[in-house]
Amino acid sequence: MQVTLVSHTPDPEETVALAARLCYSPVSIGELRDRLSGSDIRKFLEKILTLGHLSVLEHASFTFGIEGVSRVTTHQLVRHRVASFSQQSQRYVSHKEMFQVVIPPSISADPVMEEKFSSQMRELHRLYGEMVESGIPAEDARYVLPNATETKILATMNVRELLHFFRLRCCERAQWEIRALAVEMLKLAKSVAPILFEGAGPGCLSGPCPEGEMTCGRMAAVREFFQSIR
Repeated sequence: MQVTLVSHTPDPEETVALAARLCYSPVSIGELRDRLSGSDIRKFLEKILTLGHLSVLEHASFTFGIEGVSRVTTHQLVRHRVASFSQQSQRYVSHKEMFQVVIPPSISADPVMEEKFSSQMRELHRLYGEMVESGIPAEDARYVLPNATETKILATMNVRELLHFFRLRCCERAQWEIRALAVEMLKLAKSVAPILFEGAGPGCLSGPCPEGEMTCGRMAAVREFFQSIR
């Protein structure tokens, strides 16, 4: 898995602070911007986050390049609908070479199951190639490709949606691959906007575990891990 921060709103924390200040001030936007300082931004952002004034977070967005993940994970990712996605097409990008796959750790830990898994992937690729060579369009031959097939996708989310995404997908009970993706995205976002993402992560960071009886039971360790992200 490779995750990169392709682009983001310039000065995202200043942009959010400016939007929040604007709601409560009669002065011009230019004057508000001149008044903002580093210390004012931190204090004000901490206040609006505490108060839950989250609509202003929508003025800052981040775009991530995501490669080497399975279609299992992108099917989950695109369920976050307050976002924009562009994904590699299996209709227009055919697999003349053996398609790459993501092997879950639980399978790779078992040599017998891993070989059976890999054997099945090779057979599917052979069948896919046979279909294309026989004249079946790639858009139809792709129906035999597995969920394990690697893909790449560009994802853009605003800060408000990212906080929601991290709350759900950084949780220990999230599926392992999308959890790993969410953690990498959080690290990148936090490196750019440490104040906005200071408390970002699973729901148990700011209160009791939202999973109730389904809790992972590792809340202390989870909190320590996410507090260590800088």
